Amino acid sequence: MRTEAPLLAPVFRSEGQARLLSLLLLEDRARSLAEISAETGLAYPTVHREVARLLEAGILQERRAGRTRLISAAEDSPLTPPLREIVLISTGPVALLAEELRPLQGIDAVFLHGSFAARMRGRSGPAPRDIDVMVVGTPDPEEVYEACARVEDSVHRPVNPSIVTREELLDDSGFHTQVRADPIVPVLGEPPW
Repeated sequence: MRTEAPLLAPVFRSEGQARLLSLLLLEDRARSLAEISAETGLAYPTVHREVARLLEAGILQERRAGRTRLISAAEDSPLTPPLREIVLISTGPVALLAEELRPLQGIDAVFLHGSFAARMRGRSGPAPRDIDVMVVGTPDPEEVYEACARVEDSVHRPVNPSIVTREELLDDSGFHTQVRADPIVPVLGEPPW
């Protein structure tokens, strides 16, 4: 399956390559080809081809555990730190927000909305300057703001959280109606509509 070039980071060959690099460069854990396929949603043959290219370029490394090939970032490559930074800024917010917000109590769902979500969903337009995050539930606001500030430091873009209850999100206000109508990117849980 061929995937389109990603709009947020057109330096990658495809959206699939961007997802694969995001998975392997942003998390410090080696994975099998089957795990990479399952976690990125890419077909196994696609993962196999992309991994082979990235191994040859020295961006990824492999080790064997029995018959299983475990793939991870090649930390000794001079390409890894700048690539990690590009991946972090362009595709990292979803993974980072999920990691930061998952432990917080009172969260029913989290999703991106606004221009960043629109670009991730293929809508053309100018590069987004910030990341709009909708947190649905009744979490401690201070914990949400602190978590988003940590992500903001990592991705070098403002992260703007809005905290609403399920009922507030489903009301007929202009803002909430627009959020429900525009593209979103799920981070945790399912949107309540």
